[in-house]
Amino acid sequence: MRVDFGNTTMITDPAAQKGILLDHVKKEALTVHMPQGPQMTPPALPPGVLPTGAVPPQVVELGKALIEGHEVEGKQFTFQPPNMPKMPSMPQKPSLPQVPGMPAAPQMPQAPQMPTVAEVWTSTKTKLPVLTKVTGPFGQQICQCKVSETAPPPPAAFEIPPDYKQVKMPTPVKAPALQPPQIHRPTLPHLG
Repeated sequence: MRVDFGNTTMITDPAAQKGILLDHVKKEALTVHMPQGPQMTPPALPPGVLPTGAVPPQVVELGKALIEGHEVEGKQFTFQPPNMPKMPSMPQKPSLPQVPGMPAAPQMPQAPQMPTVAEVWTSTKTKLPVLTKVTGPFGQQICQCKVSETAPPPPAAFEIPPDYKQVKMPTPVKAPALQPPQIHRPTLPHLG
């Protein structure tokens, strides 16, 4: 995949697990190693990472289907809202006689406890999401990628131009080690 933005181009090749960053002003190319292609499964979280009261998402395999002639695999992720902390009790005011016909004080509104459900359909060929539906307390959001038939781009568009200089990732500057403070204590003459 090639993405051009301003004077920079990012070329990614998930099969080769590499990315190339082209700087068109300096005519430099930086090649970096990339992890395995995009995964639509949330990573397993170690214990204690989720906030208190948060529930890990439930994942349901939806199987394979066809969307506009493209084979896709579906997964459904259900995110439960965290348990809301209990509100502290309101201080009680002195009891006053109820005036006839006067409405009672309104109750505090309850937060919606509706889960958020994300349905993701990923292309088996490109490993990119083709259709995503997210439903939650905010309503429903649908994102669908339309695949159009175009001529294949020239292979040279995914290579480092011959007049570009290959650069390496700058090495991080190592901070000097901190030495523990030295404490000097005056010696007192022994009186005895």
